[in-house]
Amino acid sequence: MSNQPGEYYTPERWQNWLDRIDEEDLEPEDDDTAQLLWNMQDDTAIAVVKVVSDFEEGVLDEEEALSEIEDMREVVLAEPEFEDEQALMLVDSVQTSLVCVFYAAEEFVVGGTAEDAPIGEYVGAAADAEAEEDLDTALSYCVQAGTLVVDGAEFDPSMAEEVEPGLVVQWVNGLDSLQTAMKDPEVVEEDDE
Repeated sequence: MSNQPGEYYTPERWQNWLDRIDEEDLEPEDDDTAQLLWNMQDDTAIAVVKVVSDFEEGVLDEEEALSEIEDMREVVLAEPEFEDEQALMLVDSVQTSLVCVFYAAEEFVVGGTAEDAPIGEYVGAAADAEAEEDLDTALSYCVQAGTLVVDGAEFDPSMAEEVEPGLVVQWVNGLDSLQTAMKDPEVVEEDDE
């Protein structure tokens, strides 16, 4: 059953993840920490996919879909109030990855799918743009790749291993979550309050 407008991703849902981050003893190299961050990221991507899906099915019109995505983006990208610098850094990494997810969904709603090249070429072009410090162009290429993911195209997320560490790698991680959400749009497990 589809969500009602305003219920795709509530501030409370994001806050639950932030609370878990705040309560956990986080270790960046720890598998449990990595899994928590992936779940947090995947959960948001699933909500984005549900908006896009409802848009495609006519449950939401373009304006409503864009409004839902914008509302989600404002909640998720707001700076959390952590005193722990490490927690802030880890959440910032998730937020950075999700930037591409939000913009790809908006681009898909407004303009449909990019069709000029396969995903790998977009990621390569994004990496080249980042190397030239043209981050707007790099993000644009990743967003175009994201519209293909939303349309059902698949890519191997390990392609990020061939890219120099930086924003493009994080954006491709976001696209990996988007791809996972497209395949299995079920809510990620959250601890009970």
